[in-house]
Amino acid sequence: MRKRAAVLCGAAVVVAGSVTAVPAEAGASQPPQAVALAWKKCGTDDHPTLQCASLKVPLDHANPRGRQITLALSRVPHTAKTYQGPLLVNPGGPGGSGLTLAAFVAGALPKAVAAQYDVIGFDPRGVGRSKPALDCKPGYFNPVRPDSVPVTPAIETANLKRVKAFAAACGRKYASVLPYIDTVSAVQDMDSVRQALGARRINYFGYSYGTYLGAVYAKLFPHQVRRLVLDSIVDPTGVWYEDNLGQDYAFNDRHRALMTWIAKYDRTYRLGTDPERIEAKWYAMRAALAKKPAGGKVGASELEDTFMPGGYYNGYWPYLAEAFSAYVNKKNADPLVEAYENFAAVDASGDNGYSVYTAVQCRDSSWPRDWRQWQKDNWAVHEEAPFMTWSNAWYNAPCAFWPTDSLKPVNIANGKLPPVLLFQATNDAATPYQGGATVHRLLAGSSLVVEQGGGNHGITLSGNACLDKHLAAYLTDGRVPRGHGEADAVCKALPDPKPLTAKAASTSSRGTTLHGLLGFRG
Repeated sequence: MRKRAAVLCGAAVVVAGSVTAVPAEAGASQPPQAVALAWKKCGTDDHPTLQCASLKVPLDHANPRGRQITLALSRVPHTAKTYQGPLLVNPGGPGGSGLTLAAFVAGALPKAVAAQYDVIGFDPRGVGRSKPALDCKPGYFNPVRPDSVPVTPAIETANLKRVKAFAAACGRKYASVLPYIDTVSAVQDMDSVRQALGARRINYFGYSYGTYLGAVYAKLFPHQVRRLVLDSIVDPTGVWYEDNLGQDYAFNDRHRALMTWIAKYDRTYRLGTDPERIEAKWYAMRAALAKKPAGGKVGASELEDTFMPGGYYNGYWPYLAEAFSAYVNKKNADPLVEAYENFAAVDASGDNGYSVYTAVQCRDSSWPRDWRQWQKDNWAVHEEAPFMTWSNAWYNAPCAFWPTDSLKPVNIANGKLPPVLLFQATNDAATPYQGGATVHRLLAGSSLVVEQGGGNHGITLSGNACLDKHLAAYLTDGRVPRGHGEADAVCKALPDPKPLTAKAASTSSRGTTLHGLLGFRG
């Protein structure tokens, strides 16, 4: 999990990939008639062409005539004469809503490319506008929570009480649903969507957890895959306990990268020029907030939540640095409270997302049921990577007490697919580099495009023209790069941001929009 791409070999050359799985509908002037979906206009000022529909699917796909649940779908219809079929998109999570992501992808792709697809968003089972939508314990993340680092038995007991209560609440409210909230069930739903769209095959584009969702779909339905794009890739060999431990090292590295960036701009932030001393100031701030939360909202755990998004996207760094500087240098906690409210505060949508996150991850694979194993593993990681190890542990700890049995992870190894396109940044924290390299090996014939030196999570359609060129070529006619090293193509990372100016603070980049849709924690 801790491996990084130190050297990416070979001159990458773009060659024409022979996509053998071209659907019959490709090139037709009209798509096949949808058999079960009634699309209605649901556009907004920002996304005027968006349409919405719903689809009933079995709660238990092994019992198709049993209880039905409802999936919420969105669509931006194709407008070109050449039609390449539906492009399903997913933002990750698990627990992320994909309804708005469809509009974003359709707007961010080159117009000529997007026009050839029906871009389809969906809320997976349990999520958002799908019904039932899970919310196990509303207000679970309300501040101020216990300190995440269990340095005393009392702190550990308080945290254990919280996670046990959450797991128990889920079991009480959703006893009949939880056994069917998992990745395989969501994948079966996706194939129900394919059938309802009247498509023999689908195109798929997933970020983060959405890469695992797409890889599992490809494993179970390989002949229904036309094109498959996976961006910021989950390591399928570590789902989910080992993957979460691996994240801790990577997030610690990104937090230190932020400290180094702040040191570069000492004239702006006045926190010093030595990254290690700046990091010490950050931990001193954490200790002070543990004793006296800022604004009655931001304690030690909330501070970790506030800075964690900086590990996903460096576009947040200037805002986090300003809040850090104001607290340390001016004893002004207002910017820190504002940053918490903007980046970390959890609303009803977040409660829903977390409920699905835990339901899926706890069901997907086995977790240690002996808390002593969690203590041993997380204290060992914390010694090397203290930034968010225990925060991450408590986030996932309901799985130690989850009220359902666990399934076995899916082996996503696959030799039955057309060319697949993978994107991975070398310094991604949420899905460390090794995940991309592993999936590249497991998916025969796949091509891996690496953003060298990049640390963001979710890297296509975020402003890097080199990456987006490969994405557009693949979605246009199936072309993939073929190289000679571990990576088939290498793109240079975008520069880190500059400190805020009045103009920069008032504008929103495409990367910021995307990362707002992808969310955090997967």
